[in-house]
Amino acid sequence: MNSHTLFAIICIILASGFLLDQFLDFLNYRNMKPELPESLRGIYDQEKYSLSQKYERSRSRFGFIVSSFDFAVIMAMLIFGGFAYVDTIARSITGNTVLVTLIFFGIIIFASDIIKLPFSLYSTFVIEEKFGFNKMTLATFFGDKIKGWILTVIIGGGLLSAVTYFYLAAGSEFWLYAWILFTAFSVILTMTYSTVIVPLFNKQTPLPEGELRQEIEEFSKTAGFTLDRIYEIDGSKRSTKANAYFTGFGSKKRIVLFDTLIREMTTREIVAVLAHEIGHYKKKHVITGLITGILQMGALLFIFSLFANNPLLSQSLGAENHSFHMAVLAFGILFTPINLVLGIVMNILSRRNEFQADRFAKEKYSGHELAGALKKLSVKNLSNLTPHPLYVFFHYSHPPVLARIERLEN
Repeated sequence: MNSHTLFAIICIILASGFLLDQFLDFLNYRNMKPELPESLRGIYDQEKYSLSQKYERSRSRFGFIVSSFDFAVIMAMLIFGGFAYVDTIARSITGNTVLVTLIFFGIIIFASDIIKLPFSLYSTFVIEEKFGFNKMTLATFFGDKIKGWILTVIIGGGLLSAVTYFYLAAGSEFWLYAWILFTAFSVILTMTYSTVIVPLFNKQTPLPEGELRQEIEEFSKTAGFTLDRIYEIDGSKRSTKANAYFTGFGSKKRIVLFDTLIREMTTREIVAVLAHEIGHYKKKHVITGLITGILQMGALLFIFSLFANNPLLSQSLGAENHSFHMAVLAFGILFTPINLVLGIVMNILSRRNEFQADRFAKEKYSGHELAGALKKLSVKNLSNLTPHPLYVFFHYSHPPVLARIERLEN
């Protein structure tokens, strides 16, 4: 195989992925019906249902524009040697391999983010604003953007520097040291996400004493789940959409409730949602998900180590000299089909886990209340409750809401 053949394979992979996504989006778009389906009566009324369809169509059309733009940009970079040009710029600044790698990906990541900034602004301040979701100000939007860039430089730059150093120092065995690093990082991030990362963007306050906290604590004891960290987060500063999540494990586990969720639901509905989240912990979904991710990362790094020194990877992107960063970029594209299959498998497992957590909430607390909460969340968030089955198969990490409600109520 020569570099031209590998270049053609890369282009075919990217084009195939783009066409598959557009086909799935088209199926999902066509699956929407103007009349309220019988299965949704009791969840949506005709007015709300029509609004949800308009919202989904707006997002779908805009998503097509964004994905087409992304595809056009990356194909232009490939065909006209854009990645090789960025590589030349990085090499002209310094001869240090680690710094060259950082500069190369820094230019790619930040240039991409700036180019797509108008799309982000339109999505937030036009589409989300039009349908009553957006509560974000321009100051908050750009503040989040700057904080995101800083985290990218500190965390992403630190990890990338370490992996590049391992590659230079350990040769073909670099993957093992990189795997150890990513494993440690994954565990630390899981344990500290809510205490270190979240406060940079949102304010978290302990849930005050009262009926809701008392009901949560009583259920936790009944379920055999020790929980003393229950927090409310000011999600309403960005969106009216409601949510709740569970994070951490061991002594660091905590439940976080969006203030929008607390305002919209009854005490028993909120506890039912938390029962679902606790179900994930009791069924060991959190720890198994972490372990699975770590094993996947190890396999990915090992496979990459087999090809990292192959100059064809760099040459396929138009670079004259082989480099670690060009190999990473080319391998990332070539690995896309395998990643797609892994994503499908992980989504299947995730949907199974969601049903298990629902069943836990039904058995330990109330399936009726959880079903009611799901209905409210669906209406509040204008969710598309009739996705195409093939779209669900490829993209959904959670089962369609109607399937969850049916199991909870029967």
